[in-house]
Amino acid sequence: MQTDDTIVALATPSGRGGIGVVRLSGQLAIEIAQKVLRRSASNALSTADDHQENHIEMTPWRVHYAELCDEQGGVVDQVLATSFRKPHSYTAEDVVEISCHGSPVVLQFLVGQCLKAGARLAEPGEFTLRAFLNGRIDLTQAEAIRDLIDAQTLYQAKVAAQQMAGAVSHRIAPLKQQLVELISLLEAGIDFADDDVPVLPAEEIGSRLKSIQQGLEILRESYRTGKIIHQGLILAIVGRPNVGKSSLFNSLLGQDRAIVTAAPGTTRDLVSETIELSGIPLRFVDTAGIREAFDEAESIGILKSYEAAADSDLALVVLDATEPLRNEDGDLLEQLAGLGKLLVVVNKCDLPMRCAEKQWKREIHDVLSRALDGQMNDLGETAVVFVSAKNGAGIDELRQAILRIALPALSTDRESQYLTNVRQEGLLGESLATFAAAHESLLQKVPHEMLLLDLYKALRPLDAITGATTVEDILNNIFSRFCVGK
Repeated sequence: MQTDDTIVALATPSGRGGIGVVRLSGQLAIEIAQKVLRRSASNALSTADDHQENHIEMTPWRVHYAELCDEQGGVVDQVLATSFRKPHSYTAEDVVEISCHGSPVVLQFLVGQCLKAGARLAEPGEFTLRAFLNGRIDLTQAEAIRDLIDAQTLYQAKVAAQQMAGAVSHRIAPLKQQLVELISLLEAGIDFADDDVPVLPAEEIGSRLKSIQQGLEILRESYRTGKIIHQGLILAIVGRPNVGKSSLFNSLLGQDRAIVTAAPGTTRDLVSETIELSGIPLRFVDTAGIREAFDEAESIGILKSYEAAADSDLALVVLDATEPLRNEDGDLLEQLAGLGKLLVVVNKCDLPMRCAEKQWKREIHDVLSRALDGQMNDLGETAVVFVSAKNGAGIDELRQAILRIALPALSTDRESQYLTNVRQEGLLGESLATFAAAHESLLQKVPHEMLLLDLYKALRPLDAITGATTVEDILNNIFSRFCVGK
């Protein structure tokens, strides 16, 4: 892909709309815009002293009213053109953005005229690629731009905007700098051993390694929450037939999405719908009632119910408040407790309950405790919520319990800077694995030349996240810290 030519593309979604924007970027951007546009005859700013009667000066960071004309001089559209001079533009190149009416015909004609005037059609993502290659943004910011465009909720957009501003880079940069400094110190101790440059003791090397490693681990751990912010939560609603799963599904959504009847076993297939809760997309999956199947179709539906529960981020096990805790309920709780997080929902609390809430919680607690060999972890008393899907009682409490159990970090601090990108999380994992090898090398008292191999290997994944560390970076660090010239 060439990056020294001028590119053009439609910057707004394709289709028909009120406004469409065509963007040019490159050294010929302004010249091409001047070729395809002319000063509007009705422009009050026109004067007789212009270089050309219809010439547009394209003053930087000002909006110019102009006309888009065909080859015969006929006006196709009246447009607004804005120019941005390098390096103060999105791509750090000369950029022109032309806003015209959002007719596909007009937009296609404008792009075609720019191509005839010397531009090339941009490849997907090429404007942002140029911004990265020109040092305008780093890789984490480039990925955040895509996340912001794809955001489904305002909170997702807010997190992406923080990352666009360099939130992830700012967390990694000091840790990366500490690693570069450690590499520089070891390199200097080796290369200038005869010039009285001290060699770092093993204890200090180990302390520096541990400090960097802990910082990277904290950042990587934030991905557990960041992944859910970015992708949302999948919640499977499971239980015996006729305990009110579909009614609960509809109540959580606030609409009648699933069919509800008095006959048990109405739901045979998975029904899913997505809502937003506190800025997090939640996809609820209503499943078939789990019982001994009476036919092949129901058997397949029950199998899908188990699969949905296994694939979910949180399973909502629905129980009937008017009936005793059956063996089937206990078996289901025990099976799901081993798969991950679950939340027990005792439904139909608008009807006479067969026992008090405290007794319900004790029985459920006993079942889960047996399933987890007494290690309840986060599946204790708070994992039971009492609701009435019929009249909506307890539904708000259930929604909050979902966030509290699935996203405990989010409930305590919504302003934290989370890692949301799987590529970045994988690279942090690679770097941390190498830190473990470096600690082992230090314990084995290997020469510093060998230890440096581990440190450079730990640095490479961090470079892949934000951008490369060059040899010049290492040398500058060495010579800025030591008087080695003598």
